[in-house]
Amino acid sequence: MKKTIHIYHTNDLHSHFENWPRIEHFLKERRSLHEEAGEYSFAFDIGDHVDRAHPLTEGTLGSFNIELLNESRFDAVAIGNNEGITMPKEALNRLYDHASFPVICANLFEKNGETRPDWIVPHAFFQAGSTTIAVTSATAQYNAFYELLDWCVTIPIDELKKQISMLKKRADIVIVLSHLGMYDDEKLAEETEADVILGGHTHHVFHEGKTVNGTLLAAAGKYGYFAGHVEIDLDADSGQILAKRARVFETNRSLKPPPDEQEQKAMFESRGKKVLSIPVVQLERELSNDWFEPSPLPQMLTEALTEWCQADCAFLNAGVVLGHLPAGEVTKYDLHKLLPHPINPCLIELTGAELSEVLRQTCDEKWPHLQIKGLGFRGSIMGRFIYDRIEMKGTHFLINGQPINMKKTYKLATLDMFTYGHYFVELHRAPVKTYFMPEFLRDVLEWKLLKL
Repeated sequence: MKKTIHIYHTNDLHSHFENWPRIEHFLKERRSLHEEAGEYSFAFDIGDHVDRAHPLTEGTLGSFNIELLNESRFDAVAIGNNEGITMPKEALNRLYDHASFPVICANLFEKNGETRPDWIVPHAFFQAGSTTIAVTSATAQYNAFYELLDWCVTIPIDELKKQISMLKKRADIVIVLSHLGMYDDEKLAEETEADVILGGHTHHVFHEGKTVNGTLLAAAGKYGYFAGHVEIDLDADSGQILAKRARVFETNRSLKPPPDEQEQKAMFESRGKKVLSIPVVQLERELSNDWFEPSPLPQMLTEALTEWCQADCAFLNAGVVLGHLPAGEVTKYDLHKLLPHPINPCLIELTGAELSEVLRQTCDEKWPHLQIKGLGFRGSIMGRFIYDRIEMKGTHFLINGQPINMKKTYKLATLDMFTYGHYFVELHRAPVKTYFMPEFLRDVLEWKLLKL
């Protein structure tokens, strides 16, 4: 006789709450049907549910996301880098205070590298009748950022190998919640005996799963565009796994809307605006923004970067500023709408020769209309580059009015996304970089506005 266990999974919602009502309705409806049929079902989130780009997540520091997961009856969650490194440590320590599920992560520790925070477990066990299911998890290893927040994150695959080896002796089924990305999931499958790996982080979709070395890999993309479903068939007597299947449901095509879908969507927006309607400053004049011509608002932000980072000079792209500030009252909601990105200031030490080359590259005509995605950026295009204490004289650059000394070391303030290797090789390779955390660009602009 055969029995089937159902596993539902989500990943990388990034606070795209507009898709959540259908997912929640789908999960509750399907799991109720399984219960009526005498079948067991579980729901897991694989991390990056939280994204401070949404006002409601920003205003509640993620606690609203936990409300949604509680209401949707999730059985366990992983943490992603958006939970791990975009939240101040004290906020992350409080994030799951009211969670009705375990938070699983095998590779996140306190700064000493030995003690796990008390809100995390390296694994958890679930029962499906006589079948024991063990679940473990790990998150992507962004050492430089975790260390700045007084965390220690260890090599995820090493930690998972230890967990899987131990759990195989104690459970009938071992499931990994992996916020590591597709290639690491495939590597983990090659090197362990996990039964199922539910993936995320790289926003990949396995429409019908992928089997690697006998391990079923499943993943449901990003932003709630899909919900995932894994079925595990077992021999009811021996407990032996007979078959494993995976599929995804496209949210807007396959999932029915709940009757109150539009009301929920309206609530997400109105409540988000309400919690951030905190006055910051009164502006006497408008601060306008233009992505292609000089304008005061991005110029002010660039100057603020120089001051905040105590740099010799600074640059950023105008496209990072998503609007303007009219005269009158400015609230935290206004600043968040203007700069929703989880982007941190960064100070980089460069030789004059390296700085000169980077500045030369910023003058390329390809940049202003270039569409960009990821790396924390929540806008659409790059826009022109804006400079502070940097001038161009002919084909040469001046720093603070003086020609660049090719052998001198300069301190450049810019955005962390420019250090990740996609744009400027010199910034990526620079050995001395200081990331300012947990402050985002909107915090720097608020600081500058309060000084006016």
